[in-house]
Amino acid sequence: MFRSLALLCALMAPGLAIGQQPKLTRPPITGISHVTLYADDLNKSQQFYGSLLGWEQTPTGPAHSGVRFYANHGQYIELVSPSTPGLDDRLVRIAFSTSDAGSLRSLLAANGVAVPPSISVDEQGNKFFQMNDPEGHAIEFTQQGPYAPEESISAHPVSTHINHAGFVVRDRAASDHFYRDILGFHLYWQGGSGPGHTDWVMMQVPDGTDWLEYMLYLPASPSRAQLDSANHFSPGVVSIADLQQKLKQNGWVGTGSEHPLLGVDAKWQFDLADPDGTRVEFMEFKPVKEPCCSPYTGTQPSPSQTW
Repeated sequence: MFRSLALLCALMAPGLAIGQQPKLTRPPITGISHVTLYADDLNKSQQFYGSLLGWEQTPTGPAHSGVRFYANHGQYIELVSPSTPGLDDRLVRIAFSTSDAGSLRSLLAANGVAVPPSISVDEQGNKFFQMNDPEGHAIEFTQQGPYAPEESISAHPVSTHINHAGFVVRDRAASDHFYRDILGFHLYWQGGSGPGHTDWVMMQVPDGTDWLEYMLYLPASPSRAQLDSANHFSPGVVSIADLQQKLKQNGWVGTGSEHPLLGVDAKWQFDLADPDGTRVEFMEFKPVKEPCCSPYTGTQPSPSQTW
């Protein structure tokens, strides 16, 4: 009798309830892995990303769809050819780095998020899976494999760290539930172009300093120019003045219309456009004063030390 009673109590204990599944732990999400963009003319893009930005090309030689330009060993821009040239939306996907792609896929599935049935492995040994966020943006989570590109002696990178990437967001609540509540991103800064406006929301990864930026201000039917500006990525720099010198050393000749801008987030920035119009927002790592609208709530980024 006593043995039966003890067994019944054990079965009723919360930690041993029949059918109860252990709670999944989210693996670290450490930063931006890469951004994939459509490129209509890969030769022009090769000149921009390889020669002007000084980023390491993989594979080398004439550029083909799928070419990668590495800012450091773990971050790159990937260019693919569109099925139809001249698309308005040039952004293919944004990818984040994780230490365990398989566990992260399982966590998302356990939270009712649609994910692929398994992870994939690319030619460099990176484990990854691709999916859509609540607004239909294609995103990827990548666990870096053993491969890393070798830095070329001739490479002169103007930046060695991709700070953030951004895209158009319509439903902030839905995006917050996914990125904040499920994945653990946190608010880094938010602000707008005027009082009472929130146009930009920076959501920092849970285990690093990179961030995803919600671009909230676009009209219902944005033009290509508006999409090119909103769907962007940002290489970090210590100094915009030093950046301009490095760009000139790499052959940049400006039109005279490019000027540094002090954003309302109190960081100096300098915008260029790649050959397809995608905005490349060079941004200093540190703010120079108190920002408008809200304080920073996370650690400021710094140059990558991986080269």
